[in-house]
Amino acid sequence: MDGPSGSGKSSASRGVAKALGLRYLDTGAMYRAMTWWMLEHGVDLADAGAVAARAAEPEISSGTDPDSPAIHVDGVDVAGPIRGDAVTGAVSVVAAVPEVRARLVAMQRQIIGDGGIVVEGRDIGTVVAPEAELKIYLTASAEARAARRNAELAGSTMEAQQAALARRDRLDSTRRTDPLSMADGAVELDTTALNLDEVIAEVLRLVKERT
Repeated sequence: MDGPSGSGKSSASRGVAKALGLRYLDTGAMYRAMTWWMLEHGVDLADAGAVAARAAEPEISSGTDPDSPAIHVDGVDVAGPIRGDAVTGAVSVVAAVPEVRARLVAMQRQIIGDGGIVVEGRDIGTVVAPEAELKIYLTASAEARAARRNAELAGSTMEAQQAALARRDRLDSTRRTDPLSMADGAVELDTTALNLDEVIAEVLRLVKERT
């Protein structure tokens, strides 16, 4: 399941995985974990070469339990820290570095290889698992996406969230390596007018219909 920030990928993917008794993988959390490590080690994120040079160092472990998805870096639970403003503001820059993507994509494919999994991100259908049985591209209006993010973050504003999402969209869709785009054969699902239960129900319908 691919799509831009705020489209509802994480909640929908977890809900679908639980409903079907499948594993779940949040690939975005892996890029956030890499970004957290770079920040903790004082790497200059404006220097792509510096990021690339150290991309192989952190030991990143991603859990696949949809009820309790875990993410560790060098044995440290970073599920909370990777959602902070510092990581959120820098993850697109780190994720654009080819060496970072090559390493994490290889890890993601290894996890997917065990089968029975719902995977969410920005390049799953196009790069990581183009052979997936069902590829879904979630979208939503800019206003709806900003409202969802604003509800999650205390002290934020709709204007701030719309600006942040626009910046993230621009970085993700224009990067040279694996830009965000809808995969060939993917089903586009606009979640603007749907609540979470309705999104999950629609995805489950598609699973039944197409797999």
